[in-house]
Amino acid sequence: MLDFIKRWFWYDWMMFVIRTILFVSLLFTLEHFSEQLTIPFWLGALWGITAFSIPWLCLQRHYTYYLISEMVISGGLCLYAVSLFPEAYVAFLGPTFMIASNSAQKSYRWAGPMTIFVIPALLAELSEPSNLMTMILQFGLIYAVGFAFQLLVVNHRQSEMIRDQYAVLEQYSSQVERLTLAEERNRLSKDLHDTMGHSFTSIMMGLETLRSEVNTSEGARKLESLLQLTRGSLDEVRQYVHQVGAAQDSRTLVESLQALTAEFQALTKVTVRLRILGEEDQVSQQVKMTLHRCLQESLTNAVRYGQADEIAVSLHFEEKQLRLEVQDNGLGTEELQASFDLTAMKERASDLQGQVHIHSKPGEGTVVTCTLPRQAEQQEEAIRLLLVDGQPSIRESLQMILAREKDFEVVGLAEDGEQALEQCERLRPHVVLMDLHMPRMDGVEAAKRVKQKHPGIRVLIMTTFQETEKAVEALRSGADGYLLKSSEPQELSETIRLVHRGVMMIAQDVTNQLIQNYGGGALREQPAEPDKPLPPPSGLTPREMDILQCLSKGLRYKTIAAKLYLSEGTVRNYASTIYTKLGVRNREEAVQKVFGNQG
Repeated sequence: MLDFIKRWFWYDWMMFVIRTILFVSLLFTLEHFSEQLTIPFWLGALWGITAFSIPWLCLQRHYTYYLISEMVISGGLCLYAVSLFPEAYVAFLGPTFMIASNSAQKSYRWAGPMTIFVIPALLAELSEPSNLMTMILQFGLIYAVGFAFQLLVVNHRQSEMIRDQYAVLEQYSSQVERLTLAEERNRLSKDLHDTMGHSFTSIMMGLETLRSEVNTSEGARKLESLLQLTRGSLDEVRQYVHQVGAAQDSRTLVESLQALTAEFQALTKVTVRLRILGEEDQVSQQVKMTLHRCLQESLTNAVRYGQADEIAVSLHFEEKQLRLEVQDNGLGTEELQASFDLTAMKERASDLQGQVHIHSKPGEGTVVTCTLPRQAEQQEEAIRLLLVDGQPSIRESLQMILAREKDFEVVGLAEDGEQALEQCERLRPHVVLMDLHMPRMDGVEAAKRVKQKHPGIRVLIMTTFQETEKAVEALRSGADGYLLKSSEPQELSETIRLVHRGVMMIAQDVTNQLIQNYGGGALREQPAEPDKPLPPPSGLTPREMDILQCLSKGLRYKTIAAKLYLSEGTVRNYASTIYTKLGVRNREEAVQKVFGNQG
């Protein structure tokens, strides 16, 4: 009941005050004429309390219930009073005003005649029939005043709604503008760093190779001058990149979300409660931007579509993931319509290997959950990388890009598969980034031999084109991931971290091509055993099928992790991905959908 009171406007309080005044005056009247009553005073007072409270409580549920209860209970009390005192009919003028004020839609068609004609006719029958026309005029006038008041209230509510919508849109527009500028600065910073850094590095390396060919002191002096000029230009580019990047939001993730909720609450007058669970740590700018946008979209949709006035936000810093939950008390809906906002929210999370789930039911509000895997925490030993590529410029560019990450250490460079095998034996890297096309031994054969000799080393294939046949061959040979060289540096870094943690990663473009050309079983060994039926097409990878097989046996996440040599958090991420691909909510539905029809 308190929730209803919190939503009251001035006209709701006005109606409550009128009702209270009528009730108090009724009690005084009953007490004053108690000797002339045909029923005990306490019974009359109880009748009055019922006439005051029951219709009001019914109004909180539905206006139809209110109209019926008001006419029956209050009308009955007035009929009883008129049977004793003919002039008591005026006591029903107050309920008449409230009936007109609280009628809605087509209820006027029956509520009006009942209030203006039927009830006055009954009152006149018990008092003086000659006063019937006078009563009809009085009740009709009061009903018209109540009807006009109802129109005023409807207009006021619409104006308030338009104002709230405008405030939400204004706040949304302001946030979008700021975040768009921040994203553009971030993109510009990365583009400058990657393109100019690569160009200057290539120039410097090219100049260094000329040292042995310069025999005169004058040539050596000019070469040194060119090298100094190139290094100086590269330093200037780096300084400019840092200045551009410094213009980005320097607040932490928690501070950013706190500022967003405070601003939203101030502009929309909606109560937003933010809770932080777990110990905060540093997150990348991309993660912060994704969670910020997800919260922004969720808050805006809760008010625009759900008409919520209370929103609870919780940010969970868990061991393996970040989880943002936004729960509102709005209208909710059975079927969520796909929209640009919802699609953009899911795409942003998907870019970081995360997910967005939305649960909504009529009358129960909406819950939006955004889950992103946490970056590997800074370890005592960084992720050791071996870069294998036939082109020196590519190796050096990759080395320069990856050297920026604090948790990466490039321990070796190789130009073909044979060198890669030799260096894996000697350097024992954690992850090998390997090209497909190389002299002497290509990436497929090299990946197969590396995994045979060193199963613990992760192999991430990197290539220029979407060669689906090669991709299938490489992944069957034991490679742990397949990525295009055109991937963004941020995507490359995140992919390396996830592969290092045991997650099989395939570029989205390549995955789409694999599904289109091969279907869900592209990576399974062929041919399949004739006596063992294949699972139905599901779009699941072999690793996801392994996880689902374990889930079908009732194994716990911890047991599956130990069995498949994965972390428990990775198994949880796999399970969430499986449920999303299959469109189910839990392991029972997933097992039934994939294996249920196999007998």
